[in-house]
Amino acid sequence: IMVTDLLLCLSFGYAAALKPTCLSAQLRRPGDYILGGLFPFGMDTINLTTRSEPTLVVCERLFVDGLTWALGMKFAIDQINNSTSLLPGVKLGYDMYDTCFEPMVALQPSLLFLTQNGTTGIGVLCNYTDYQPRVTAVIGPHKSDLCLITAKLFSFFLIPQVSYGASSEKLSNTELYPSFYRTIPSDKNLVEAVALLLNKFGWNWIATIGSDDEYGRGAVGLFLSIAGNHSICIAFEGLIPTDLADPKAKNQLEDIIKLINKTKANIIVLFAFSQPAQALLEHSIRMGLSKKVWIGTEAWMLSDIVASIPNIQSIGTVLGFIMKAGTVPGFQKYVADLFTSVQQDEFCQESREFNRFMNSDMLDTRCKHCDNVLLPDVSSMLSHSQIQPVYVAVYSVAYALHRALGCTHQACPRAPIRTWQLLHFMNTLPFKVNGQNFRFDQSHGTNTGYKLIFWSWKNGTLTYLPVGGYEESLYINKSQIQFHTADQKEPTSECFRHCKPGQFRQIKGFHLCCYDCTDCPENTFWSTKDSSTCTPCLEHQWSPVRSTQCYDRSERYLFWNEPLTIALLTLMSVTISLICLTAVLFLKNLDTPVVQASGGKLTLFALFTLMLLCLSCCLFIGKPSNHLCMTQQIVYALCLNGCFSTFFIKSLEITLVTEFPRCAPTFLHWVTQRRAWLLVALCLLTECLFCFCYLHLGPDYLVPDYKSLPTEVLLVCNTESWVAFALMHGYNGCLASVCFLCTFMVQTSGKKYNIARGITFAILIYFIIWIFFIAIFATLKTVLRSVTQIGTILTTSLGILGTYYIPKCYIILFKPDLNTVDYFHNSIKEEPEEDSQ
Repeated sequence: IMVTDLLLCLSFGYAAALKPTCLSAQLRRPGDYILGGLFPFGMDTINLTTRSEPTLVVCERLFVDGLTWALGMKFAIDQINNSTSLLPGVKLGYDMYDTCFEPMVALQPSLLFLTQNGTTGIGVLCNYTDYQPRVTAVIGPHKSDLCLITAKLFSFFLIPQVSYGASSEKLSNTELYPSFYRTIPSDKNLVEAVALLLNKFGWNWIATIGSDDEYGRGAVGLFLSIAGNHSICIAFEGLIPTDLADPKAKNQLEDIIKLINKTKANIIVLFAFSQPAQALLEHSIRMGLSKKVWIGTEAWMLSDIVASIPNIQSIGTVLGFIMKAGTVPGFQKYVADLFTSVQQDEFCQESREFNRFMNSDMLDTRCKHCDNVLLPDVSSMLSHSQIQPVYVAVYSVAYALHRALGCTHQACPRAPIRTWQLLHFMNTLPFKVNGQNFRFDQSHGTNTGYKLIFWSWKNGTLTYLPVGGYEESLYINKSQIQFHTADQKEPTSECFRHCKPGQFRQIKGFHLCCYDCTDCPENTFWSTKDSSTCTPCLEHQWSPVRSTQCYDRSERYLFWNEPLTIALLTLMSVTISLICLTAVLFLKNLDTPVVQASGGKLTLFALFTLMLLCLSCCLFIGKPSNHLCMTQQIVYALCLNGCFSTFFIKSLEITLVTEFPRCAPTFLHWVTQRRAWLLVALCLLTECLFCFCYLHLGPDYLVPDYKSLPTEVLLVCNTESWVAFALMHGYNGCLASVCFLCTFMVQTSGKKYNIARGITFAILIYFIIWIFFIAIFATLKTVLRSVTQIGTILTTSLGILGTYYIPKCYIILFKPDLNTVDYFHNSIKEEPEEDSQ
């Protein structure tokens, strides 16, 4: 019956072909709640590049698919208005406009939709909660480029926008586009299906091409991001220019075909809309590109523009995915009846009367060519055009409105509804359309799955043959696919290259090869279980470049038999010998003025601690341990403190004589003779207390360092508590600072010996050595750290010995005439304060 009706309508349409219809007047209707529609009625905008004034942009040619989608929206709204259960007592209106596939064209009606209801202006408010725009929701637009622009506008006002064709993954970001929805899957699902299809046939040497727009770039980018995970090598990737009128576009298309030929890839994945796809396929036919397997998408595979290319069968095999959409019952008959009605004067007059209620002259960017369209012009599209996404989009808004209004099956209250109130119901509740359940997921999309179709040619007629599908998994009926090869079996498209042991396969783009054989870097090894990557060695192991196994690391520390260790031990022996000789010399001349002025028996104690300090160098040689790490710092601190405590006693004595001469007789006996030993003991006791804190808070401990050396594990002592470390060594620094402050300004007469000068230089050398030590120690990560610590100890000992003790040895041995009481007694220049007059 339906076929008979169509034939009758076709005959009637041809008879009335000379008379324009009023089809364009059917693109709007008043109602209680208006739905805006954005559809590509036309394409090929004119004067776009030369446009110097913000005039109206028009399209040159009719895009039949866009008109068909708009009729699908009209059909759905008419069904809803005639329903007695969905929105009873409420009429939905609609207002549809052309987008021309151009963002600047789509912006004009989008701004109109945002105007305050009943006006032509957009209110500028602080709070838009009670703002009532012209439309309750927007259906469309079709392309992702346009949605990325319009969705930001509608999301600001939280107006529900439901697209029937925008698949860009960017639109899944609900933070940027909170009111954007779509009734199709995103490109993320599509490229996953394409990758599984390639794996199913064992194709891993692929050329991928996209149109230079948001859809093409986005889909190619997503495909490239997952190709590696599916062991797919990209032989070539390219973009088709969208401005085909540009003189450079032809050269770019020719370059793409030449590069595909060079790669010798037999599989081409094409993400493009119909016009860019048409341009590429026409050039491939003209340039004699060998037959390939073309993996396509709904964006061009169902297009009559592409299917009508001359000699299109010569391109090879065409496989691809289209959205799994059901049929819309009654739509074909509805369109046939509509085309019959729009040729009747009475019907057209009634339509124009309706449109007077909607300010029809406000914006004239509807379908300019629609009044000259007849049913034969669209009949071929009705069978395979995807109407269901538009149909479902309208119903999703209707169901949300039903719940927001609190409708029953008998009636709906005509209450004012804010657009943002619909979002809650669209986000949370499912709805049913023609017995099929739908629900928007977390990214505001519907994943209905895909059908795998094959272009089947029989006697010059193209049939879209379903050969499989994809939902959560891919299934293919290979027996129905007839490839272009001689035996009609799938062609091969692989890249074979064998890497040597110790090399892994690194996927590389473009046409050089599927992958590069790259040497495994240090500390990784190649495993036969996974030849596409290198396995890291365990922490205690290492491996050279291009290795197939790991080796255990050897331990590294300062060995006793190393030449550097022997040199340091030799220097230590020389230093200890000098200290011992000095001590013996001082002991023999203990009662002489020079030794007594230097501190008497305290100097022997200081030399003893200095010798122990040198011997502590042995603690830094050999394999360290936790106990050894702890002992190193404690011994160093105590020995140095023993030496500095004697300097501290002498400095106090000098300060009393020079700065406080009146108090000197009272307090001088505390820093001389036997009581001086009490102060030395007190200094050591205080240092012991800090050492105890160091042990309690956290002593140094042994740490294996696997990163500093390539093939060895460096055994180093690590500081656990820097506070305790600073207290223990900082105390010695404080003693040294006091000694320096007490002595560096002291002067003597030319005929007296300056005891203070030796202490000043000894402390100064200590500070200089520590500054260099900290700078060097912080930058070293090898056994040279131990060498630095030993060097610091020895240079400190030699510095103290050379500045304080050696000059006195020189007087004892070579200047005995100066070793007199007169030269050393009261050698400090006393400058008592004058009595106030």
